[in-house]
Amino acid sequence: MKVFLLFGLVALALAEVTRFEGEKVLRLKPVMDEHVVLIRELAASIEVDFWSPDSAEMVTIDIDVDIHVPAAYLDLVSTMLQQSDMETEVLIEDLQVSIDAQTGPTPRTHSYTNYNSWDKVQSWIAAISTSNSALISKQSIGSTYEGRPMTLLKLGKKSSVTKPAIFMDCGIHAREWISPAFCQWFVKEALSTYGSDSQMTSLLDQMDVYVLPVFNIDGYDYTHKSNRMWRKTRSRTSGTSCLGTDPNRNWNAGWCTTGASSNPCSETFCGSKVESEVEVRNVADFLRRNKADIKAYLTIHSYSQLVLFPYSYTYDLAADHSELLKVAEGASSALRSLYGTRYTSGPGAATIYPAAGGSDDYAYDIGVKYSFTFELRDTGRYGFLLPASQIKPTCMETMLAIKYIAAHVQKNLY
Repeated sequence: MKVFLLFGLVALALAEVTRFEGEKVLRLKPVMDEHVVLIRELAASIEVDFWSPDSAEMVTIDIDVDIHVPAAYLDLVSTMLQQSDMETEVLIEDLQVSIDAQTGPTPRTHSYTNYNSWDKVQSWIAAISTSNSALISKQSIGSTYEGRPMTLLKLGKKSSVTKPAIFMDCGIHAREWISPAFCQWFVKEALSTYGSDSQMTSLLDQMDVYVLPVFNIDGYDYTHKSNRMWRKTRSRTSGTSCLGTDPNRNWNAGWCTTGASSNPCSETFCGSKVESEVEVRNVADFLRRNKADIKAYLTIHSYSQLVLFPYSYTYDLAADHSELLKVAEGASSALRSLYGTRYTSGPGAATIYPAAGGSDDYAYDIGVKYSFTFELRDTGRYGFLLPASQIKPTCMETMLAIKYIAAHVQKNLY
């Protein structure tokens, strides 16, 4: 009986859901070196979760900093901020209230206008991949650290010859739920508008589009079941009890040189080595095997409303900088045409902050010329907790940007 009781307690502990009652998200506006020093001191002494930028190392003057502060430290943080005279704004008054609002009652089955759990996404992948065999197929590119299958969807009219392709992934960071929602929306739109939308028809006739609906599946599943704010993978690193690696700091692109941490407990931990994360290695292997055919790489993140391109690990301009900037600005303009949502375009390091080991830089360095990172809605009002009511408008406007890039790639194959 005692053994069964022990197992029951262990299971209960493993199933425990992290709560965030009374915790706030603050926007800090550093305008002098003393403010930057204070923010970095807070990060070193208190469990502050950086929403934007990703870590204290990337904090600089005149760039807003969004931090999630645990309730136990709110009084202390408030006092320190008041003494510093730094301008501060409360973005989210009670984090748990915002989480509950986002994850409220949802349909029992998959829905394109709600945030779907991994189980629902997996069922959707199985169903959608058999819905139109002339236009869609699936393949496994490996499994995650916890053994979940990484299934890649291939969209395009069947052909006896290899076609040029676009690769798109969503959900590298687990808590960025709007990202996987977009990949699902894209697949739906591509299949449902083929034959009626001339641009989509032309795209799928002439090219293939590979879509990885959720990259960081283990982390994504964990955000639905245990901790909504989880960002990294769920792997274990020898010598530490801290779990996970930032899968967008783990690529062989200036790995761990800037904007990344060698501390396993950091949200931007670069991993024990390049491609230490099996999820990164699976995708990198696919890109390497097919780099002759893949002409564009698109990775979808949130939040900040940005269209970024290489480089992020250096301030040096990419060889194709002028063209990439023109395409990014065109995509931003196309997106804005629907609801007026404004996006900023530019190379990652100069536009936001330096960050090494990113997937877009890696894709570009192995020869995928049109490599772009999208940071979807919003600019901080909801952050990672974008309401489900914004899924449809976000996806609709983002489709215009993706189609703009795809059309450019079609006309400029290399």
